[in-house]
Amino acid sequence: MWLLALTIVIIKRTAKQSEELLPAVRNNKMRSLAAISCLLIVICLSPNQAKVFQKCALAKLLDSHQISRTLISNWICLVNAESGADTTKKVTLDNQTSNYGIFQINSKDWCRAGRKGGKCNKNCEAFLTDDISDDIECAKQIHKDQGFSYWKGWVNKCKQKPLPDISMCWN
Repeated sequence: MWLLALTIVIIKRTAKQSEELLPAVRNNKMRSLAAISCLLIVICLSPNQAKVFQKCALAKLLDSHQISRTLISNWICLVNAESGADTTKKVTLDNQTSNYGIFQINSKDWCRAGRKGGKCNKNCEAFLTDDISDDIECAKQIHKDQGFSYWKGWVNKCKQKPLPDISMCWN
């Protein structure tokens, strides 16, 4: 919002200064300023800001969704391996499917792009928001059906490797 306020102040100052300029110069300058202002407004109003979860905040959220504390280190490792804990990560794959969100849930089986569907009965784009409740529920379904081995990031970076220490998260 501060960017929007700054843009308004700049427009007002420039408009005042341009009254003294030649009409042709003033029109070009005002057009440029208007274009820059529109761009800044679009940037300010853009809703898709990434949230990157920190370890303990994610551990507590997983715990609140009835993920066993004995498995939470695996889940955190998985999230870091798959998405870097970024809620807005989307990866398009060679097979014309995409992986969505913090758990990188694939559109082939688990959700549908643009509409509800898949085994989780979700719109894939719902997995790109900061509210990861639906992501967690779908990830739990994937884990129930296929285990952690569904996620290649978990297999490559977490399986039989040291997991994140979350013991300090419960204090």
